[in-house]
Amino acid sequence: MSLSETLARLDVRLPAFDPGHVWLAGAGPGHLAGLTLEVVAALGLADAIVYDALVDAAALQAAPQAETHFVGKRAGQPSATQTFINELIVRLARENKRVLRLKGGDPNVFGRGGEEAASLTAAGIPFRFLPGVTSAFGALAAAGMPATLRGVNKAIILATGHGIDDTDHLDWAALARTGQPIVVYMGMSNLPVIVAALRDGGLADTLPVAVIQGATTTKERLLVSDLARVEAEVRAAGITPPALIVVGEIVAHRFALGSLMREVILP
Repeated sequence: MSLSETLARLDVRLPAFDPGHVWLAGAGPGHLAGLTLEVVAALGLADAIVYDALVDAAALQAAPQAETHFVGKRAGQPSATQTFINELIVRLARENKRVLRLKGGDPNVFGRGGEEAASLTAAGIPFRFLPGVTSAFGALAAAGMPATLRGVNKAIILATGHGIDDTDHLDWAALARTGQPIVVYMGMSNLPVIVAALRDGGLADTLPVAVIQGATTTKERLLVSDLARVEAEVRAAGITPPALIVVGEIVAHRFALGSLMREVILP
């Protein structure tokens, strides 16, 4: 049965996407298969789409009727400011357009969805959140790592490795002392600082670490290492942002769960 035939069997009833409204949506971790039905429907209805660099541009093929605005951000490269993005989505909504603000992952997991919602609220623009598969869970699943596993962890920590400025760092040592696995977004540029702080917090040099680049896409690369070696091995492998850093025993259980999981290795 084709995908279109399968979808036709579903009685999916979604709220109306009215002109002058903004939907803040998550496009999932990368592959088009991570799009929710709600986001697919919104693509077909939007008059304007404002999208990020982590969104697969192929998704826009579902919206030939919409004008598109690329506002992707890349560390260390010229990119749209958050103020510009806020003003853009307000302006498009005031032009009575159905505005789809499309972000990688989930808009409210290090996606600045809350900041954009606050800007819309201040301007009197109606909006909705459309959740997406956050990159952490999508990446872990694609790499065959369980986010939680009975007897291994009772929590999982999602953290950002990129603060507002160079002094805005998390207390990594305190996170280390929880003994729970940590998934770090936007942490590649601060990897030496993060690793040193985690080791200072008592984590063993042999604790497994994975670095996942381009999760769920055809460009996915997975490096499995440990705290003592991960910096050197990341440099040697040429792993660059955007990438997720996974620290904890859940990494080791990728191998323990069996050999039938597809292998994702460095080329």
